[in-house]
Parts: sequence; structure tokens; C-alpha cells
Amino acid sequence: MIKLSILSLICHCLSAFLIFHFAGSRSASTRYIQLSPALAATLLQAYLLVQLIYPGNEQLNLGFFNAMSLIGWLVCIQILISSLYRPLQSLGILMFPLCGIAFVLATYLPSNQAFTVSSQFISSHIMISVIAYSLIMLSAIQALALAFQDHAIRSHHPGGFIRFLPPLHDMETLLFQMLGFGFIFLTTALLSGVFFVEDLFAQQLVHKTVLSIIGWVILATLLYGRYKFGWRGKMAIRWTLTAFVFIMLAYFGSKLVLEFIVQNNVNL
Repeated sequence: MIKLSILSLICHCLSAFLIFHFAGSRSASTRYIQLSPALAATLLQAYLLVQLIYPGNEQLNLGFFNAMSLIGWLVCIQILISSLYRPLQSLGILMFPLCGIAFVLATYLPSNQAFTVSSQFISSHIMISVIAYSLIMLSAIQALALAFQDHAIRSHHPGGFIRFLPPLHDMETLLFQMLGFGFIFLTTALLSGVFFVEDLFAQQLVHKTVLSIIGWVILATLLYGRYKFGWRGKMAIRWTLTAFVFIMLAYFGSKLVLEFIVQNNVNL
């Protein structure tokens, strides 16, 4: 699997290079050329994900790097789909290589955190949560690009990376569309957790639950502020990144502590 993961990384890096090299082109054919290597990489990674996450016997392995690979893969899929309708392939310059690196790490440092899924409802809850995380991560990337674009325009330096991006208004509209979908999936994940997880505030889940709820409240406030008061610009960017930090800490923070710090201390 390591060879396939390295091949997917090469394809992702090639796609990122093509996006950079043909910066500013709005041609649909050029866009397809830019994205074709990334599409090939995501197909390879779909096969790798099945091997990494479903080791067999109704088990699910969502160790740290496996989960990072899955979320990165979903983000790349979202970029590929969105780029069919809008010139958003520039988001792949950063995300495509990072996704490739995550897969190399997942195959080079395999996780032994497999567990048996007790029911299909629990499996659905987990996948909805992962989709929510990926949408919010993509929103955070979009918010960072928007912040960079806004700063460059205000400082009268609209060249460089800015020439890759759609107009500011389109970027902002897309950001709130992503946040809206992410909020829906996060709400569904929290509600399904209430019904299908026996104790959301058990010792091993309490940090994840509390941080996720805080992130949900921040997102709800931001979306309400956008609807009621027309929040935009720096305020939208700050609230988006704050929500992202809490939600990513809810999942990756707890996994990092449990898998790499607590486990290593136990082994010592």
C-alpha cells in the first residue's frame, strides 16, 4: 500500500503544480487538465481507505492518521466537485499535497486502533461526523484564502496568489454555503450521538462532546449573524476559524492525546 500512497501523493503534487502553473486561466479544458491527476489520486485513495479503515470482521479503524486521511480525502472530493461549477481549484494547491502526505503517513505508520462497530447506527453517526469535520475544514481553508485575498486588496497588492481566486463576493458566498452544509451535518452528528451513543459524557467522550458543542454554538451564532445582521469580512473569518479550532480539537485533539501521549506513557 505504501507504493500506492506515494503514487497518489505524486499525482496530487502534479495537480497542485498544474494549478499553479496555469494560474488565472478560466478555461474549462485547462481546469480539467489541472484536476485530472488529483482525480486519479482520489480514486487510488478510495481503494487505500477501504484497506485502512475496514480491516475486516466488522471492524472500523479510525486511528489518527487514518481519520486524517479520510477527512483530507473528503475535502479533496469537495474541491473537485466544486471546481466543476466555479474556478475553485486554487484551494487544491495546499490541500491536495497535504492529503497525499496524510495517506503516506497512514500507510507508513499503520494504526492499531481498530474496534468493532456495535450497530449500523453507530457507523452512520461516525461517518456523518467525519463529513461534518471535512466540510468545516474546507470552510476554514476557504476562510484563510478569503482573509489573504481581503488583505491583499486592502493593501493594493492584488497580484500573486490572488490571481488564482474567484472574486471576493463569490468567495464569501461560497464560504457561507460550506458553513451551512457543515452546520447541518454537525447538528445531525450531535443529535444522532444523543440517540445512538450510550453516554456522550463518558470519560473518553466528554472532551469531544463539549468541544463539539462549543463549535456548534459558534457556527450557529455566525450563521444567525449573517442572516440577521449581514456579518461578513473579518468577522466571518474569525468566527469560522474559531469554530474550526474547537471542532478539530474535539476530534483530532482527543485522538492525539489518547493514541500518542497516553498510549506511550502506558508502554513506558
